[in-house]
Amino acid sequence: MKYAWIDRNRLGWPVSMMCEQLDVSISGYHQYVRRTDRPQRPSLGPRRMSNDALLAHIKAVHAKSKQEYSWPRVWKKLLLSGIRVGKERARKLVKLHGIKAKTKRKFKATADSAHNLPVAQNLITRDFSPAAPDRVWSTDITYLATR
Repeated sequence: MKYAWIDRNRLGWPVSMMCEQLDVSISGYHQYVRRTDRPQRPSLGPRRMSNDALLAHIKAVHAKSKQEYSWPRVWKKLLLSGIRVGKERARKLVKLHGIKAKTKRKFKATADSAHNLPVAQNLITRDFSPAAPDRVWSTDITYLATR
């Protein structure tokens, strides 16, 4: 390291003169100082979280939502709870571990009995064992589109 010889705390010597004498650039010296004066952070700083810890939070949010949230809502819940995570990182972790939202089926009414139309009489009266063949017929017409 040719910059290690320059001591900023020397009295009376300007940095430009010391750089000239040592044949180094002034901008290179300042870049070196910035790199070495910066406190060394661990590989995962206080703001970053490991993928395993983040996955545990994602699974907790997913379980708390009764597995109804997909990655966008899980990501928003993480942000609301104070966990700083990027959108893409959350999406990739959710996809990688196969966390999927359960979809609810929409309720579909199959019969509308609130009408004033005539209703056919119930001739069978729940007697499903007729005395002879071809006496009682039934069918299902739900596949036909009607009003």
